[in-house]
Amino acid sequence: MSTAILTGQPVPGSSIEADLRSLGFDVLIAADAADAERLVAEAPGDRRVALVDARFVGHVHALRLGLTDPRFSLAAVPGAVTAQPDGRVTLTRALARENSTGGGTAVAVDSLPDRIVTALAEDGADVHRPELGSLVAAVPADPQARNEARQAVAEVDDEAVRLKSAVKSRDGFFTTYFISPYSRYIARWCARRGLTPNQVTTASLITALIAAACAATGTRGGFVAAGVLLIASFVLDCTDGQLARYSLQYSTLGAWLDATFDRAKEYAYYAGLALGAARGGDDVWALALGAMILQTCRHVVDFSFNEANHDATANTSPTAALSGRLDSVGWTVWVRRMIVLPIGERWAMIAVLTAVTTPRITFYVLLIGCAFAATYTTAGRVLRSLTRKAQRTDRAAGALADLADNGPLAGLLARAGRAPLGGPLVAAVAGTVILAVALFSGVTWAPVAGAFVYAVAAGQALQRPLKGALDWLVPPLFRAAEYGTVLILAAKADVNGALPAAFGLVAAVAYHHYDTVYRIRGNAGAPPAWLVRAVGGQEGRTLLVTVLAAALTAAQFTVALTVLAVAVALVVLLESIRFWVSAGAPAVHDEGEPA
Repeated sequence: MSTAILTGQPVPGSSIEADLRSLGFDVLIAADAADAERLVAEAPGDRRVALVDARFVGHVHALRLGLTDPRFSLAAVPGAVTAQPDGRVTLTRALARENSTGGGTAVAVDSLPDRIVTALAEDGADVHRPELGSLVAAVPADPQARNEARQAVAEVDDEAVRLKSAVKSRDGFFTTYFISPYSRYIARWCARRGLTPNQVTTASLITALIAAACAATGTRGGFVAAGVLLIASFVLDCTDGQLARYSLQYSTLGAWLDATFDRAKEYAYYAGLALGAARGGDDVWALALGAMILQTCRHVVDFSFNEANHDATANTSPTAALSGRLDSVGWTVWVRRMIVLPIGERWAMIAVLTAVTTPRITFYVLLIGCAFAATYTTAGRVLRSLTRKAQRTDRAAGALADLADNGPLAGLLARAGRAPLGGPLVAAVAGTVILAVALFSGVTWAPVAGAFVYAVAAGQALQRPLKGALDWLVPPLFRAAEYGTVLILAAKADVNGALPAAFGLVAAVAYHHYDTVYRIRGNAGAPPAWLVRAVGGQEGRTLLVTVLAAALTAAQFTVALTVLAVAVALVVLLESIRFWVSAGAPAVHDEGEPA
């Protein structure tokens, strides 16, 4: 159990001890600052410890936000400060110095926790201070101030604020108006019954897989059930995040599940639709694979652009300024959020179309909608990149290089050649164009030659740091080239099973790329070099697939794609699971709605 140490003069009738116990703290009383230092030292080293002023007046949720969030080593609200095990040394050092100097760090501050926070700030420690909004957290200096603080507490509904804060501050239109008004209450219901966000996330995945199975039946009843269950899965998908925010149950495992299950659910549903269509005599596997490729490339565009610019200096442009002005016109905000077809709108559209139309029509509409959304968002980001005067950091360039996923072949070819005259993006575009021409040439071994040239270009593209205005387009261009090669060659094989096998291979590789993204976003770096070598790098896989297509019969090529898909999936999943359940994995929690 975590330990809370009350300091200062106790106040008759105060509920602070009961409030702290309700939050899971074992409450101890310190006679003075020296006694507080002793109690901190004696507290279990593997548990959280908190210093709280006995005169504290405020909402329980203010204490919850300040003292129980597992994502931060050090955190504080007025009158209280806490440290997790990895922040205990820093807190102890500041407390010892305060006692040795008699509180000289901040003489005007007579609250020991607040003095400690000031000392931590002077030490350069990163102390999280949650945004409290209308919640009250104060240490009144006299009876009148205490009465005023208590009145302020009474005027604000603690539970209403907690429920409201469980919902993302920025979300899609469909999610905001059709899901969150009731899913937040489902989250509270789950919290009161001891359910965890991970359990809700798993329930969402199972529901989506059942939806995919219903779609795979190929019957109208199955399609209707699939649409209903897909919406139910999305409700649970929103609920897990709201439950995490409501009860502050953030975890590394939860971050991994949340980051990967959304894609697994959506792409499994695409496969279910394709299987259902096949039962009715309609082969839409190419459309299903195309939808997965388009959606994955959209995400890579999002991730690459954000990684390239989140720490850039001089981060301004006329396009960004125009967007800011449009934000002041309320209705334009919702229109622009809807036309990018985020997950809520997209899943609602898929669910309705599944129930009332056919899988082919569903995929046609999905492809058209996502293509428009991708064009809109990419064009806006290109304009921002061209009109801003920003200096990209080494960290951003390194992240883009990791997202490119070049393997040993590209590295070897890069060392043997010169850096491209036109820069990384020109090299990537040239290689991709040559590969595309070769794929559609109709000559059996032309794709192999095109893939080799593409590998050379991929190596050249990364000879220079990716710091150009549009170099963030290199990773998504590589994704489109690799995935597109698999799709085209599987379609040209024209045998049963080729496109489903290609779907499996692209799904396995896409998981590897999503895993890379979330490691980078958690400041954990890219996957280990041995993993990239083991799965060949994007250019190595592209070349291998073209060789297999040229050297094998169509039936043999299908078997080879299946074996390759299984091999990549096993290697990538095993390493990913090992990493995300390890102690060193980052707790990544995305507060924005992915496209």
